[in-house]
Amino acid sequence: MHIDHLELRNFRNHLDTKVDWVPGLNVITGPNGAGKTSLIDAIHYLCMSRSFVSNSDMYVIHQDESYFMISGQFKGNIRKEFKVSCSYSRGEGKKIFVNDSPLDRLSDLIGMVPVVVLAPDDKKLTLEGPVERRSFIDGFISQISPAYLRDLIEYRKIRKQRNTLLQEFRGPREQLEIYLEPWDMQLAEAGARIVSRRKEVLDKFSHYLENDYTLISGMDMTTRLEYQTFCNAGAEVDEIRDEYLQLLSDARDKEIEREQTTIGPHRDEIVFYLNDFELRKYGSQGQHRLFALSLKLAQLHYYSDELDDLPILMLDDVFGDLDISKIEILLNALQEHKGQTFITSANPVPFKDYVDFDGTNNKFYRVDQAEIIPA
Repeated sequence: MHIDHLELRNFRNHLDTKVDWVPGLNVITGPNGAGKTSLIDAIHYLCMSRSFVSNSDMYVIHQDESYFMISGQFKGNIRKEFKVSCSYSRGEGKKIFVNDSPLDRLSDLIGMVPVVVLAPDDKKLTLEGPVERRSFIDGFISQISPAYLRDLIEYRKIRKQRNTLLQEFRGPREQLEIYLEPWDMQLAEAGARIVSRRKEVLDKFSHYLENDYTLISGMDMTTRLEYQTFCNAGAEVDEIRDEYLQLLSDARDKEIEREQTTIGPHRDEIVFYLNDFELRKYGSQGQHRLFALSLKLAQLHYYSDELDDLPILMLDDVFGDLDISKIEILLNALQEHKGQTFITSANPVPFKDYVDFDGTNNKFYRVDQAEIIPA
């Protein structure tokens, strides 16, 4: 999968920008604040319906404007050629169009153009709390499994409605039990499928992670993932469902007291280990950085093996804190990726020492004050 052409209007500092991309390596250079990251963030919008930089669409709009619009022309193996557009206005919200036809649900876009992003904020995956890791694995699986994304959306809706019942019901306990029963069953059905799929993917993903950590670090250290959940995740889905229902029943008093659902995949944790020590607690800064890089490279290689279309790979300012030996290893690894890659870099990196820019597959772009300048 690759994007041939991108247009931005009122997107951060890009008032009206158009650019054609090459199918291989696209290296975007320029000073800080010039608009490099905005270019690949716009592509991310067209792949995932959201920014990987900002938590709110309204902060993406150019100052003094009321809307932004992005569009891109894509090519792939499943869909030969298609156009994706994203618009957002302060009064109407966000809309996604494929070949100028609106999508009923933003979630329908997920997985259409698979994408992997390496960015400075990746350190949160190993340094911060379980929310970051759940978000990573949920986004990971959602791009390769529409059924998982549907289960995730359904589970969140059910849990929200169940929590509302726990918070607002003021009748007798017996009546609350009757009202909770159908919500419990729906929650357990969706939750069991989520846990089973997470377990399946993480078991397979762990092998990719081990290989890529060895590659990028150059060290003989063993990586391990531990999926911590509320049940026996290796059981059949029906067994997980039944165990979940029993645990919900056992936790009834606590949930009524706290007025919220206390058990389920929304509280799962993924623990990272290096040589059997927990990375989050005992890892060095360098080990955290290399582990985060390895997670994203493993995601890239997993997608490349599983999907009919190769994912788009984006690296946003990831070379700044890597020494030259690690840069060489990473660039050589990227050369093996036959899909489209985008790299932003404010600092000089010897790309030409490792990548051939004489043909039409790889190209330099220079950005200054939101303008594309011939590099």
